[in-house]
Amino acid sequence: MWFLLPRNFDYYAPASLKEAAAVLKSHSDARVLAGGQSLLPMMKLRLASPDAIVDISRIRELHGIRQEDLV
Repeated sequence: MWFLLPRNFDYYAPASLKEAAAVLKSHSDARVLAGGQSLLPMMKLRLASPDAIVDISRIRELHGIRQEDLV
């Protein structure tokens, strides 16, 4: 069935926040892919059809959560 396949899109896997920001700035219809639990099914049903996907899973600065004193 044709509607279970997403439309063509550009895929980016930046290694830094700076690279990710540059890609997002250059593609006005880009979507961020973190886990894909909601975006990919929506793309398969063509409820979302972004021109570009920016996979942030390889960006080290985004791995984990930490608390820092703000004072």
